[in-house]
Formats: sequence, C-alpha cells, structure tokens
Amino acid sequence: MPKFAANLTMLWNEIDFLDRFAKAAEAGFKGVEYLFPYAYPKEELAERLEKHGLTQALHNLPAGEWAKGERGIAVLPDRVGEFQDSVGTALEYAKVLKTQTLNVLAGIAPKDVPAEKIYETLVSNLKFAAAEAKKAGIPLVVEAINTRDIPGFYLNTTKQTLSLLDDVGPQDVFFQYDIYHMQIMEGDLVPTLRANMARIKHIQLADNPGRGEPGTGEINYPFIFKAIDDAGYTGWIGAEYKPATTTDAGIGWFAPYKG
Repeated sequence: MPKFAANLTMLWNEIDFLDRFAKAAEAGFKGVEYLFPYAYPKEELAERLEKHGLTQALHNLPAGEWAKGERGIAVLPDRVGEFQDSVGTALEYAKVLKTQTLNVLAGIAPKDVPAEKIYETLVSNLKFAAAEAKKAGIPLVVEAINTRDIPGFYLNTTKQTLSLLDDVGPQDVFFQYDIYHMQIMEGDLVPTLRANMARIKHIQLADNPGRGEPGTGEINYPFIFKAIDDAGYTGWIGAEYKPATTTDAGIGWFAPYKG
C-alpha cells in the first residue's frame, strides 16, 4: 500500500503552520512534507515530528526570494555561491529533521543568458548538491513543473528531466514525479511511472484541473495508486493539493489508504 505524506504548505491552511503537524497525525498520515522549513528553528520542527510520530518525507532547498517570484536559483549563473550555501542550509535542517529526501527547484530560466550557460550552471550545481547530499546519506531529487502554473520554469517534462539527470549522474540525483504537473504536460501517467520507477524517489499528487483533492478531477487515482504499488515503489507520495473548502472536509479520498 502506498504511504502518504501530508503537504503542510497546502493542507490545513486555516490553522497555524505548527499546529498542522497534529492535524496530519490525527488524519492518519505517517509523514509530512512542505516547501520550506527555514522560517522555523529546526529543533522546534523536530520536536513536532517526534511528538506526533511523523516522518519528514521531503522539503526543498531554499529557492531564492519566493515572495518576489523566484522559484529556485539552480539555473542562475550569477547565484552559484548562494546556491552552494543553500545546500549547506538545507542539509543542516535535513539532518536534524531526519528528512528522507531533498528537492532542488531548478528555477525560472533567465532570458538574458545563453541556453548553454544555463544548462551548464544547472548541471554543475546539481553535481555539487548531489555530492554534499550523498555525504549525508540523503537522496536528492529534482522535479518538472507545468508551464501553466509556473511559466518559464526550466524543467517541464519527464524526458527533459531524465536527460538532465543522465548528464549529472543517474545514480546521484533522482526524479520527483508530480502526477498533477505531468498530467498537464504529457499525460500517459501509468506507463511513464512503470518505465521510470527505478529513477523516482518521491511522488506528489493533486487532481486536474484545479489542483484539487484526488477524485475531484480527471485522474483515476485508485488506478494510479495500484500501479505505483504494483511497480514496487516504496517511497512517499506527497499530498500536495488545494482543498476545495477545508482540508478535513475533503480528506475522504485518503480513508482507504490509512496504515
């Protein structure tokens, strides 16, 4: 049976962030994920995880100035030093939180930089991050994001992302497969998951259209979950969706999968 992590950035937004850990545990989740832990002391987050018996499934590396529209800095040639520092910050948190997987957001490609330079920068940054993460024993992943939600984001498809990872080192960086993003960009979800499961270290979900709860859109999630199970995937599936009303009102999809 798949194991699910509640995305605390997206779920239970009606209450304070630190109170969402308890809600996730009450709902039956065994793990949590969220975009960034860095606004909170790592010891306080670790205490919440331990108190509620939760695993920190994933969080992202720092992604630049999020409020100003930045969605990662790994593709920015003039921010390499900042990126390297961000790797250290992420690993400091990950070690204390016992984070299972770290995600690198590639970022929005700068328009005034040659394509070759952008790619070279991204490959170099990922090699650096992978080497540091490997020392800590923490898998590193990157994800592809649809062009509708984040126009200009550098990685958009499975093929593009896996080609990048081939150049970085296929044993060093893995794919975070977001079902919602990939349904928008390419569809063919189950065959893609089956063909590439060995390279996938984390999965995320939401339904389409609208990024809502499973069961509110066009994706046949019971079929998807069974296919993931049958393919032998043992990692986490992050519930990264926008509740239609309150989180509790839309959590019924999860009932059959509580451990």
